[in-house]
Amino acid sequence: MGALTKSQITAALAGRLEISKVEASRFLDTFASLACDEAKANGSFTLPGLGKLVLVDRKARQGRNPQTGATIQIPAKKVVKFRVSKSCKDAVLVAPVAPSDGGSFGSSFGSSSTT
Repeated sequence: MGALTKSQITAALAGRLEISKVEASRFLDTFASLACDEAKANGSFTLPGLGKLVLVDRKARQGRNPQTGATIQIPAKKVVKFRVSKSCKDAVLVAPVAPSDGGSFGSSFGSSSTT
């Protein structure tokens, strides 16, 4: 499954929050505008539980033109980065727990020897 489109996100928000799709779309547009405005004005925008939108100064550096191989000077500039929060990383990257005895599901959960 690919990335969600704006209309799919709007429909999901509308369904979960029990609001109309128009209201969900307005919320999404307003939220995106707020995030961009705050990142531009203050250098960052934090969404607790998800991450932080950060404005970063990138230093000037040397690069190479891939066609000619010539060395070029890349000027300094500002870039926008998104730093994912630890709680979001943990929720997304959680690994399934494998049984420790080689695959026997029942033996690793609450089993006791009654011999």
